[in-house]
Amino acid sequence: MTVANDPWVIQEQPAQGVVRLVMNRPDSFNALSSEMLQALDHALAEVSKAKDCRVIVLAALGKAFCAGHDLREMRSNPDHDFYTQLFTQCSKLMLHIQHLPQPVVAEVQGIATAAGCQLVSMCDLAVAAQSAKFAVSGINYGLFCATPSVGLSRNIHRKQAMEMLLTGDFIDAEMAVQRGLINQAVADSDLGQAVLNLCSKITAKPEPAVRMGKALFYTQLEMGIQGAYQLAGQTMACNMMEDSAQEGFQAFIDKRKPSW
Repeated sequence: MTVANDPWVIQEQPAQGVVRLVMNRPDSFNALSSEMLQALDHALAEVSKAKDCRVIVLAALGKAFCAGHDLREMRSNPDHDFYTQLFTQCSKLMLHIQHLPQPVVAEVQGIATAAGCQLVSMCDLAVAAQSAKFAVSGINYGLFCATPSVGLSRNIHRKQAMEMLLTGDFIDAEMAVQRGLINQAVADSDLGQAVLNLCSKITAKPEPAVRMGKALFYTQLEMGIQGAYQLAGQTMACNMMEDSAQEGFQAFIDKRKPSW
């Protein structure tokens, strides 16, 4: 295990090909202050460059995964330019996650609220402890969770998203699975291992296919169907030219396991 010397985000390598980034502000429920946003963005940029990084896990220390923006920081800076810069910084981080070549898996314990719920929604996959809870609760404090609504509405049905956004109510992990916000809800004691099991399934697959696939998946979602099919066909043709795809098809023909 390798630990980076960063007071905001701890870097670990729990398995071959897997890098785990751990938010390290438990006393503030890992709130997304401007400093935390900067630290996460920097950590993601650095680990994504590593040749042996195939999957990134985003986790947190303490009782909460992430309680959203730092309300004390926001209240102490009642300035339109400050708020604009903060939300721009947050949006940049969320898009950074989606644009990374590696899949990002959220490992969620405790609560994930407002921008913390947004963070879960923008990860490619998410596994949560059964005790975890999710909400976009800004409305309870007079603020509609506008930026969190972007990720939330791209994960769950619009009426379910609007219910969460307009009421601020929490949903539990089982409901989050049913609605599509997360992939799995597991016993609290099994969370770390469940995440690693999911990661191992991804690292066992050829890296070029995973990278091409992630990029294609998000791009085509924002396109019309004709353009989406055109881009998908081009992506598959490029993927087929990779040695790993040729080996995979030959292994199928030979009725043997592929050798990546």
